[in-house]
Amino acid sequence: MSFPVLRSAHVYPVKSLAARACDLVAVEPWGLDGDRRWMLVDKAARAVTQRQQPSMARISAEPLPGGGVLLSAPGFPPQRVEGPDAGRVITVKLHRDTVVVEEAPGDAHDWLSAVLGTEVRLVHLDDPSHRRPVDPRFARPGDMVSLADGYPLLATTTASLAALNTLIAAGGRPGEGPLPMDRFRPNVVIGETEAWAEDRWRRIAIGEVAFTVAKPCSRCVIATTDQRTAERGREPLLTLARHRRFGKQLVFGQNLIPEGTGVIRVGDAVRILDILDG
Repeated sequence: MSFPVLRSAHVYPVKSLAARACDLVAVEPWGLDGDRRWMLVDKAARAVTQRQQPSMARISAEPLPGGGVLLSAPGFPPQRVEGPDAGRVITVKLHRDTVVVEEAPGDAHDWLSAVLGTEVRLVHLDDPSHRRPVDPRFARPGDMVSLADGYPLLATTTASLAALNTLIAAGGRPGEGPLPMDRFRPNVVIGETEAWAEDRWRRIAIGEVAFTVAKPCSRCVIATTDQRTAERGREPLLTLARHRRFGKQLVFGQNLIPEGTGVIRVGDAVRILDILDG
């Protein structure tokens, strides 16, 4: 008999840029260490993601000591961005939230604007401990999140991806499957479960760190974006609409909120602490 296990862990140093795989990573109250502490905004100080700019998938960000990042993109020289040192504080809009952030140095804005072909600015969440609370309908008082869409972590399972790819093959658009897991931009990928078992999870532990399973993750156009080429198709949204529609949401994966801190490692056992009855 097999038991659930952590197959991979991923952080996204800059929101909507390429993923960075980790063999081990610290869990902080607001998410994985270094995950989505940076973000791009437009001239109106609104968040810019792959929803508007799919080519962001082809830009990488490597963490630097002190909280900075090293940016790279095909055809451009790397750009080093030091961590903000009491940078200019501005207020930006991230979905329905208003967030106070710091601006990066100006050369980072110029580099990213040149890569994307549109004016953007790079901003940094200096203190995630109090800047942005999690939706209180699904969280405890004091739960915070970084610049992720709404929750500290996103979990997916290999079994559910396999089941989804089977559905795509049976009725999806020719040539659009099977899809890799990176389409869904998870933080933690769990193996050795049954397909869709995560629908019933309410609390889990990865290694020694416990998590509340807050709510299913609603998918958007980013999931149709090839994370290597930035090209878009129509899957998995077509198949999710047929088979994984919950109300108005097309669902794949579960949002997690840490109940404590610690370190998780690829290969850690995953324990299901509480499930939904029925």
